[in-house]
Amino acid sequence: MTTTPRRSWLGLIALVVVTAGAVQALGWWSQQRLGAQVAAAARPGDIQMIGSVTCVYCARARAWFDANRIPFDECLIERDAACAERYNALMAPGTPVMVVRGQRLLGFNAQAVADALATRVQ
Repeated sequence: MTTTPRRSWLGLIALVVVTAGAVQALGWWSQQRLGAQVAAAARPGDIQMIGSVTCVYCARARAWFDANRIPFDECLIERDAACAERYNALMAPGTPVMVVRGQRLLGFNAQAVADALATRVQ
């Protein structure tokens, strides 16, 4: 018995949709777990973000920290001269710049923040 081409395509499309949904769910679960891990490890003053008013990555980082109730400090280079001076001293090519327990991270990567919090700086 042969299947019609239409039936094969519908099966393939259904498989792609289910797979994409599973990947999305796994990503969401992973981010939730990572958020809880960072929230448990971070103390006030551990995470500083040097950002910019127009930086979409800064907005994403801010939203992620807030959603996971992670304490962080932020300054904006356009609004704070000391912040702009610190940004220039770090010779960063863009924003955000995360300083996690003294370790400089360029851009926002939740896993990198978690890794920096897990590393003890001597």
